[in-house]
Amino acid sequence: MSSPIVTPVSVVESSGYRFVIFDAPNDANLHVYLKEMQKHKVGHVVRVCDSTYETKSLEEQGIQVHDWPFVDGEPPPDAIINSWLSLVKETFVDDKKSKGDKSQTKAIGIHCVAGLGRAPVMVAIALIEKGMDPLDVVQTIRTRRRGAINAKQLAFLQSYKRKSKKDCVIQ
Repeated sequence: MSSPIVTPVSVVESSGYRFVIFDAPNDANLHVYLKEMQKHKVGHVVRVCDSTYETKSLEEQGIQVHDWPFVDGEPPPDAIINSWLSLVKETFVDDKKSKGDKSQTKAIGIHCVAGLGRAPVMVAIALIEKGMDPLDVVQTIRTRRRGAINAKQLAFLQSYKRKSKKDCVIQ
């Protein structure tokens, strides 16, 4: 029996970046999530929580899986932020330059357990690096993913210092 997606996926699109935020799939319902990922052209999935499913079916569809878990409710470590920003740059900046075709740009899927804390924080970091104001970023994410980003995470994002000096991801 298939388990449906309890919370629908949320697409956050801004400044040429496209992220698909969702809660953690499991082996029983991964096929349902996979259909959503294909629909939104997800090329990478970032897991910022412990693994809850096997990655083989995603990899067979050309979706690369990145495991960058960190403690729920805590800010992501610098190493994870740097890996994340490199992936964002590779996906949305380098890929666009090499292909020159915006329609081919893939999305990055990202999830934590409920898709309300760690995953939205990572998306927020990418958009802040792109040059958006932290409060605008949070509002953008919350309009698409109700209940995302708690007070502690909001405080982290408001104090987050961009690593890049320009309106682009760190080079």
